[in-house]
Amino acid sequence: MLRAIAYLVAVFVLTLFYGVRAIVAAFLGVKNRPGGLYDRTGRVWARLLLKVAGVKVGTEGFANIPRDQLVVYVSNHQSFFDILALLAVLPDTFRFVAKKELAKIPVFGRALRAAGHIYIDRQRRQAAFESYERAAAVIQGGTSAMVFVEGTRSRTGELLPFKKGPFVLAVAAQVPIVPVYCAHTFHILPKGHFRIRPRPVTLYFGEPIPTAGLDYEDRTRLLNQARSVIEGFRDDALRRSPQVEG
Repeated sequence: MLRAIAYLVAVFVLTLFYGVRAIVAAFLGVKNRPGGLYDRTGRVWARLLLKVAGVKVGTEGFANIPRDQLVVYVSNHQSFFDILALLAVLPDTFRFVAKKELAKIPVFGRALRAAGHIYIDRQRRQAAFESYERAAAVIQGGTSAMVFVEGTRSRTGELLPFKKGPFVLAVAAQVPIVPVYCAHTFHILPKGHFRIRPRPVTLYFGEPIPTAGLDYEDRTRLLNQARSVIEGFRDDALRRSPQVEG
């Protein structure tokens, strides 16, 4: 219980401090540059929260991440700790494509927008496609994208159906897809819960799936290919730690 209280206090204080920092920077016209203020702010915020929560992050397949090429990361989503782990570990500049409901969270929502993260309205098909078009423009401008491919956090820890939008995005930007599996985060903080149960997290990274020369009609094939990789990572995590993986 004490850890949960400490974590909630840290979320409030650190989000207020670093969120206002990003908002003020955007107001003053600080540009989004690789490795710049917005990248550093997000990374430090995430690492501090992980430390307070007592959560360590390891990786598998980290070398699969292209260091000289932009990508679209597609990841499962079990917990808020997925966001923290990805921000803390990923080496390059990237922006989340996030559901628009996050924009309503005080400070946090404005800070995400200030840092260049993209909101998507999944309830309106046309608005969703326009958001993915903006995301493609961001990628073409020099920034990778991270999409939680299920569209929302799983309430059971099981994989939900994948959305096709992220694969349309990768094809539109003509950049590779990197499948990601966040393992063991569900039991740290399930959706709708507040008690923190610390345990190590492992991020699995698959080999890039090329999209060069592909078009809209290839989206389902790409989805199935990425899901197969992510399911393989899930099965590996289950074999290694069956007591903690949902």
